[in-house]
Amino acid sequence: MLGFSVLPPPPRYPGVGGYGAAGLGGIVPLVETNNTIEKPTGPEWQFLVGEGTYVLKEDLSLATPPPHPSEAPIVNPNPLATNPQPASAGTKMSLVSLHPKPPPFVYRGAAASSFGGLATLDGSNDLRYSTEGGMSSEDGRGTSNSDTQGPQVALGSAAPAFGQGNAALTMAVTKDVNKRKKPKNNVTKSNSSFISRVIVNDSLSRRLTDRPADGIFAFANINRAFQWLDMSSATKQDYLVKILFTKAHCLCHDVNMLTKGASHLDVVMGFSTGELIWLEPIAQRYTRLNKNGVINNTPVAHVKWLPGSENLFLAAHMDGSLIVYDKEKEDVAFTPEDETPSNGGSDAGDGTNGVTPGISMLIRKSVHSKNQKMNPVAAWKLSNQRIHSFSFSPDNRHLAVVSEDGTLRIIDYLKEELLDLFFSYYGGFSCVTWTPDGKYVLTGGQDDLISIWSMADSALVARCQGHESWVAALAFDPWRCDDRNYRFGSVGEDGRLCLWDFSAVMLHRPQTHNRHRGSIISNADLPERVNSYGSEEGGIAHAVEPRARIPMLPPVMTKVIDKHPLCSLEFTEDAIITSCKNGHIRTWNRPGMGAAAEPRPSESTS
Repeated sequence: MLGFSVLPPPPRYPGVGGYGAAGLGGIVPLVETNNTIEKPTGPEWQFLVGEGTYVLKEDLSLATPPPHPSEAPIVNPNPLATNPQPASAGTKMSLVSLHPKPPPFVYRGAAASSFGGLATLDGSNDLRYSTEGGMSSEDGRGTSNSDTQGPQVALGSAAPAFGQGNAALTMAVTKDVNKRKKPKNNVTKSNSSFISRVIVNDSLSRRLTDRPADGIFAFANINRAFQWLDMSSATKQDYLVKILFTKAHCLCHDVNMLTKGASHLDVVMGFSTGELIWLEPIAQRYTRLNKNGVINNTPVAHVKWLPGSENLFLAAHMDGSLIVYDKEKEDVAFTPEDETPSNGGSDAGDGTNGVTPGISMLIRKSVHSKNQKMNPVAAWKLSNQRIHSFSFSPDNRHLAVVSEDGTLRIIDYLKEELLDLFFSYYGGFSCVTWTPDGKYVLTGGQDDLISIWSMADSALVARCQGHESWVAALAFDPWRCDDRNYRFGSVGEDGRLCLWDFSAVMLHRPQTHNRHRGSIISNADLPERVNSYGSEEGGIAHAVEPRARIPMLPPVMTKVIDKHPLCSLEFTEDAIITSCKNGHIRTWNRPGMGAAAEPRPSESTS
């Protein structure tokens, strides 16, 4: 027998198998169980930052559903098997508050940008703050500004609507929330083979009526289940609605912050089968889109509603495509109308391990196409590898996209034009977000680093080192940001939560000499592959900066908070909320809101 071994290559669409718990050393459940909630105490459930001590308030554990009876049991699975597995994802959250409180500071003034002619960015014009890897939140990073200060929009600051000028896309805005269109199918009475079972809380109407106005709803996925939770309730483990799908796994989801109301919520969900669902949970109605993968049959890695749109949402499929859907339109088998790149260069391609990715964005269907009776509204091909995440800029004009091929793409999605192409230090990028003022883009990925990119300079200005495994999610804390300082958090597959502070002054200090660590073979050793595209002459592709030239920022706090890989992070006014691949949603109270804080009178018992 040979004295060495070779690891098999990863599957085409990596996941942790059909059941994340089993893939992580757990046991696949055989019967339906209930959510549980615990309130552990002790120093291991606290962490100290400059502003004080954060304390774990509660640990909500979502029940992993058993396999559907139609699924054949896997006996003694081979952990080294390389056959493709169904795409799966850890528990991700979409948070929404119907009446959120705005953060104490609102960004005003011009946002720096390399794009030229960028409109004034006024906090009151933000329809939503962009968020990372499948998360949408209005409790801090969501639409708190637009909801409270919408009438104060500055003249000339509003971004045009997506597809503006195309008469075939003209849609009237529904001002009366009670007249908003609902999906066509009743989810509780569905005879679809796609949905296995729907469980509605017996006291749903009473709980919706009695809850606090500023309370937070959460939508969360775990395996083949999707749950609607009331995070403001003392009995939050009792879901409001739970949907079990037959075989498909919900990988991502988002709430439309423009159409939300006490009687209406629009939720979009992306699945491992490539299908999408438009769900209205209050009316318990749904519509399936991309049914049976008629438009694109690869899993949906990330989905978001287009800012300012009632109907349109953007989905990232795992074949490297970005597709815009209309929730109310029927699907039709998609044939590309055009294969024209948005700018000069090669076609979209792979870019890992020194292979040059395409520097163009193939427009397979333009938003300006006159053929808009059916989905898709628009379709773009960016890469032949998986798109992990994307994020809309706070001015609602630009899109940051990160991929398995190790690229960050900055796109003017209103003009369908690729503006900038940046490369990772090593491996693929997994998450991306914008600073609340739109001046910087942050990415995290498989190099265990967080990179800070300046949009004004079209350059990497800092790297952040603190994780010991892949970075899974990034989010800004608007309650700790102002016009000079930024606070953001990150979570990774190492189970670690890191908090970071930085300012423009820190990023632009003269760089002191750093000893170059050459233990990792990186893209920095291959600058010629990017320089050939003219990055030094103002091209869109920018060479990788070696570690010795870029400042390295340390975290202000780092702590392992979960034994499972973390996958989601949200900030609210009162807490930090994290989730992991095993279904644990943990709420960490801010200083002054600790475990000793008194609950609301109506929530004194659990």
